[in-house]
Amino acid sequence: MPESAQPACRHCGLPVPPDSPGGAEFCCAGCRAAFDLVHGLGLDSYYQRRVCDPGTRPLRPDDEPEIDLSSEAAPGTEPGTWVLHAVVDGLHCAACVWLIETLLTRQATVVSARLNMTTRRLRLVWRGEAAAVSEILLPVRRVGYRLLPFDAELMKGAARQRQATLLRAMAVAGFAAANVMLLSVAVWSGVDMGPATRDLLHWISALIVLPAVAYAIRPFLAGAWGSLRAGQMGMDVPIVLAVVLACGLSLAETAASAENVYFDSAAALLFLLLIGRYLDALARGRAREGAENLLALSAQAVEVETATGTLAALPPSRVAAGAVARVAPGDRIGIDGTVIEGHSDIDTQAISGETTPRAVAPGDAVHAGTLNLSGALRIRVTAAGEATLLAGIVRLMEEAEQGRARAVALADRVARLYAPVVHALAFAAFAWWFWGRGTDLRTALTAAVSTLIVTCPCALALAVPAVQVIASGRLFKGGVLLKSATALERLETVDTVVFDKTGTLTDGQPELEPGGWSTADLAAAAALAAGSRHPLARALARAAGVARSRDGVVEVPGEGLAADAARLGRFSFSVGVSGAPPPPAHGPELWWRRDAASSPVRFSFTQRLRPDAAATVAALRRMGLAVRVLSGDRAEAVAKAASEAGIDDWRADCRPADKVAELAAMGAAGHRVLMVGDGLNDAPALAAALVSLSPASAADIAQTAADAVFQGDRLAPVAEVLRVARRAGRLVRGNFAAAILYNCVTVPLAMAGLVTPLIAAAAMSTSSLVVMLNALRLGVREER
Repeated sequence: MPESAQPACRHCGLPVPPDSPGGAEFCCAGCRAAFDLVHGLGLDSYYQRRVCDPGTRPLRPDDEPEIDLSSEAAPGTEPGTWVLHAVVDGLHCAACVWLIETLLTRQATVVSARLNMTTRRLRLVWRGEAAAVSEILLPVRRVGYRLLPFDAELMKGAARQRQATLLRAMAVAGFAAANVMLLSVAVWSGVDMGPATRDLLHWISALIVLPAVAYAIRPFLAGAWGSLRAGQMGMDVPIVLAVVLACGLSLAETAASAENVYFDSAAALLFLLLIGRYLDALARGRAREGAENLLALSAQAVEVETATGTLAALPPSRVAAGAVARVAPGDRIGIDGTVIEGHSDIDTQAISGETTPRAVAPGDAVHAGTLNLSGALRIRVTAAGEATLLAGIVRLMEEAEQGRARAVALADRVARLYAPVVHALAFAAFAWWFWGRGTDLRTALTAAVSTLIVTCPCALALAVPAVQVIASGRLFKGGVLLKSATALERLETVDTVVFDKTGTLTDGQPELEPGGWSTADLAAAAALAAGSRHPLARALARAAGVARSRDGVVEVPGEGLAADAARLGRFSFSVGVSGAPPPPAHGPELWWRRDAASSPVRFSFTQRLRPDAAATVAALRRMGLAVRVLSGDRAEAVAKAASEAGIDDWRADCRPADKVAELAAMGAAGHRVLMVGDGLNDAPALAAALVSLSPASAADIAQTAADAVFQGDRLAPVAEVLRVARRAGRLVRGNFAAAILYNCVTVPLAMAGLVTPLIAAAAMSTSSLVVMLNALRLGVREER
């Protein structure tokens, strides 16, 4: 029995051999056992939900050796729990995610199981011993999935390899289409050309196109085969049929010395569709990088004191609560804990988003991911590995990204119904001419090919990518880089814009405010500040125009600067604990005292709004959008910035989880939220929002989590990207309408035999041109 005639395995979809040990319905005993397991648990709906990905390993339960993952487990956040991060191989679609999570969470010892479909990363938490993970994962392995240790670099390499494959295919198809089109123009030009010359050009076209098509069609061929094996009709099936039949018919026509061949249509079709496929793969690859980059902040070894008084470098996941860690100046803290010795300044942007370093002393809490700036610290560990606040930010971000990954592009939703209709129409045309009219095979096949070509989803496939490319180009010229394939679709529906304060509404740099200090006080204090890297000291020196520090300046970690009797720093350091308490501060401040006999002077600092913040907020309101501020900064600073920007609705002292919870509440209330943020602590909120923007000055992780990044020191791109998205949405719907109208006119003509494959190719190209011209309208700016 040929392989194509063999029945498909009910579990993995591969052909069932005649002597299969699994019986007549299964290719092997492993698949039969896997099916019985799924059926016994009442999870049969998995097979109806599943959509097989041809690029994924088939679900063969017994074809790979088991890998012991117990050594990869780390202590969890709760006593007695363990956490494992692993990669799931064989993941096809959302149904696989549902099945794996269900198989795991039904076990009594499992606390949680979360599988991210975008990254294929499984996070499993269970109670008991680390060695129990093998038994816990056994049902997943029995079903046919393979579990591997999580390796971010390996996953990035696989994504880059797939992108390179698509890029090479696109280049080959583009080369063939460009060269064959030149030959076709010579044939179509109407010049008096003899049959021998025409046949020579046709054969040259065949020599160029056929090898190029055989190479470039592979991504679509794999998709078509995978969907057919799963008993479904995907968008790749009509593409493959149209290209293969067009090439086959053209080759037959060339051999018969006919006038018309269609090699150029096949090559151009592949080239245009590969452009969209490559852009989609590029966007998906960027979506996988966020959590890995964030975890790198706490990946370095932690120096822990041993019982003998020596230091041991341990991975963060192996550091026990209660241990004592040492952190040198300039090192990043890898654990959560409490300072027991030392004073320093800590860069806390990872947690609070605040650019002003925080002074810490014995008794103060510090967190993983923050940077120790100025003094050595001994820290009593309270949490490490999965229990740290930074690890919690990673989990929030992954969960939010997984929810957003389920959004489906408009073109994909239309394509589900499009492919079966195309096949039915092509077969109806063939059946009508061959059986209904009794014509010869060549005439019936020409009608079917014409129908396939004229209905080939080129215009449909370009409907969204063409607008995205033009929109991306326009926004890029305005300093905005779109990173997500579905960002424009989501931006169009936004009704609420939420800003972070520090680095988003403001420029993120402290500026000296006018106050009760003299020029002499400023110059003298700046002479001390010039030698420090503290942001407030640098702002003071910048305001005074001082570039050189005076001699004899000593920096006291966490306190300030001293030179002889002069002091610059905290109030208690510069004035002394016996001095009268200072008035309440509305922002960061430094206190200066020339000597013990001089009166103390306060230098207050503020973060200036971006130049057009108020104008941008007003423009957003004119567009009918609500505007809010969510910030991790103090209430006084947030209230001041929000008031200056013209925003009444604000909330201060928000930690990353607070922002995510607030965005979730807004989403539950029916709001479609755009989040604009720049800090490391904003990454989970950027991923949790419906759509997100980040300035180019933002932390790398914030840029990775955002759907778009804008450059410059102005906020105008926020309003511009929303205007472009709304107009792009109108153009996309116009493109779909044009594609539908085109099919309504041309399909009946093709089925009636009034359209030859040559005319069908010309009509298909014309429809694509119309779509492109409509998309180009996006490049013309409208009056605001």
